[in-house]
Amino acid sequence: MVRTTILLGALTGIIMAMGQWIGGTHGMTIAFVIAVVMNFGSYWFSDKIVLAAYSAREVTEAEAPMLYRIVHNLALRARMPMPRLYILPQDAPNAFATGRNPQHAAVAVTEGLMRLMNEREITGVLAHELGHVQNRDILISSIAATLAGVIVHVASMAQWAAMFGGFRRSDNEEGGGGGGTLGLILMAILAPLAATVIQMAISRTREFAADEAGAKMAGDPLGLAAALRKLGMASERIPLDASPQTSHLFIVSPLSGASFARLFSTHPPLEERIERLERLAGVRA
Repeated sequence: MVRTTILLGALTGIIMAMGQWIGGTHGMTIAFVIAVVMNFGSYWFSDKIVLAAYSAREVTEAEAPMLYRIVHNLALRARMPMPRLYILPQDAPNAFATGRNPQHAAVAVTEGLMRLMNEREITGVLAHELGHVQNRDILISSIAATLAGVIVHVASMAQWAAMFGGFRRSDNEEGGGGGGTLGLILMAILAPLAATVIQMAISRTREFAADEAGAKMAGDPLGLAAALRKLGMASERIPLDASPQTSHLFIVSPLSGASFARLFSTHPPLEERIERLERLAGVRA
């Protein structure tokens, strides 16, 4: 959590630096309000939006008894409310959790995951997703998205300022931003890039935290480790039809990509996640 706080502080620092470059507060305030409104709406309705996007179907205990039993037992163990359960009509094995808080949480798994894994592995996956709910990672992701959204909006305004020479205080004005047009252009390019890298780092940090919370909740770190191995192999063979905007939700990244994209990945390497789980189980020194 300390690392997440530092990274959120870094996003805030970028916003403050951009304000100094651009000068003035009127446009900054407008950009901040727009970003907050957009991300507040996303946070409040994100569960409905993402479940509808993937044609998720809510299931009852009678329709999915094993799924219900596993989640019910995990929720009792973690002293959490029972989340709503959904199944996605996808052959690719994967899962995600959404919802603005534990009282409004939903856990979704694909049909492919239910076919591929045994009960021990499914328990590990579902415990990981409940770990996200327990850690309120949806809230943390929304805050990160809000700050990153501010940076993107202000960077766009800076581009217009660079082209038309407006919106920036004079360099001679006390406290005004310096650097001129070239500085504005560089800031407009580099600030959103830095914000994206930091936002992805926050997402990766929360994945590690959910792995640890889920392993402790299930009492079986190796069950989740086995599930991650299967997910890693299967995701290469059976791609998931997922959008980049929602890829961070899934237990493993549904997007294919080369090593260059690792810096911008929302998930840490599976090998590192498995190694941490094995250390937690005492398998590795």
